[in-house]
Amino acid sequence: MNSIEEEPKLKKIVGAADELSLGISIVVAVLIGVGIGLGSKKLTGLAWTLWIGIFIGVAAAILNVYKAYARQKASLDELANDPKYKYKALKEDEDDGEY
Repeated sequence: MNSIEEEPKLKKIVGAADELSLGISIVVAVLIGVGIGLGSKKLTGLAWTLWIGIFIGVAAAILNVYKAYARQKASLDELANDPKYKYKALKEDEDDGEY
């Protein structure tokens, strides 16, 4: 029995699909917002309700981008705390004391 954990075979594909899904989710969010706006315009008869739906869609797209940014920042922060990369920071601290 191997004690080494093997990466799933589809991990790279799933990661790429996750990144691709950000672009798709932006388009879908705006289209859903336009749909909401058109539906509210048809229900109320007021033209400006279309713009409210568009605003909702754009806000949802911005929220999706922010969530993706937060996920990436968390993974980079986790990488920065990895002991494999600590030696550079320690080496720079040692160089400061030699002057």
